[in-house]
Amino acid sequence: MEDRISERARTLLKTLIEHYIRDGQPVGSRTLSRESGLQLSSASIRNVMADLEEHGFVASPHTSAGRIPTDKGYRLFVNTLLKFQPPEAGEVESLERAFQLGTDDPKALVATASEVLSNMTRLAGVVLVPRATQAALSQIEFLGLSENRVLAILVVNGREVQNKVLQMDRHYTPEQLRRAAGFLNEQFRGRELANVRSLLVAQLREARETLNQMMQDAVNIAERLFDSGQQPTGADVLIAGQANLMGFAELSSVEKLRRLFEAFTEKRDILHLLDQSLHAEGVQIFIGHESGYRILDDCTVVAAPYSADGNTIGVLGVIGPTRMAYERVIPIVDLTARLLGSALNSRHPAP
Repeated sequence: MEDRISERARTLLKTLIEHYIRDGQPVGSRTLSRESGLQLSSASIRNVMADLEEHGFVASPHTSAGRIPTDKGYRLFVNTLLKFQPPEAGEVESLERAFQLGTDDPKALVATASEVLSNMTRLAGVVLVPRATQAALSQIEFLGLSENRVLAILVVNGREVQNKVLQMDRHYTPEQLRRAAGFLNEQFRGRELANVRSLLVAQLREARETLNQMMQDAVNIAERLFDSGQQPTGADVLIAGQANLMGFAELSSVEKLRRLFEAFTEKRDILHLLDQSLHAEGVQIFIGHESGYRILDDCTVVAAPYSADGNTIGVLGVIGPTRMAYERVIPIVDLTARLLGSALNSRHPAP
């Protein structure tokens, strides 16, 4: 259908979307006639708008005679009608300075990326933290808590300490936990965390009949720790600027904001969405229902992968209303991803 849209229909759709992004109000034929530059009567414009509405590119709110873009309309706009607006020289300098002033800690650089994205776009900045496949186990300790819970304390890459509370099926004594940790340290010190679970499963298959109780305890606890849903060093999402979204009328209802902030808190849906962009090339854009998550039906996610040492290790982007300034936001996301990758490379060059 997109190929069959006339040039004047594209021009009117582009004008409508640009006006709606700017003002947030349904756009009428008189406004389109004035701003499109086309010498068309109001009746002709209404006919074109009716065709666009019939094909799902615009919609008519019940409270207004004007029209607003749909997700499908935004998609056509982004794919074929959008003229990008590169960041201004001052904005580029601000971005570069933010990463230059930082620290050598990769996590701090990632946090910087989410903050600068939020500040520059006035949307919510999100960054998928580098994947755990880079992390090697240096040491592990277990501490018993109440109600069959165990605190796992991991030292990763010789210096980074991570904690995770595990809910176990039974109580473990301090001695059992000490011996389990000793076994895991002996067997898996220096191994990449992403591989520990598969190594455990293989050992368990090979030696299930001959495992002594100490080894069985270690396997039981470690399987829970390194399960894909429990692994403390798995990918995580840093989010900054959630409050920016409260300024958009389409997201400002108490119920919408409550559910959106719940999604930010839980992060699971956002994590899965960004994960889809991890192995993609360039900027990925999920408009409204394209995300597949109902809570994001009124939002757009603009995401781009970032790399270090030649490997894609994470994704960053922004979350905002579908009525966002795509021509400005997309180049900012793209540039930030490249600058974050450069900063990670310069501070941690490949051996």
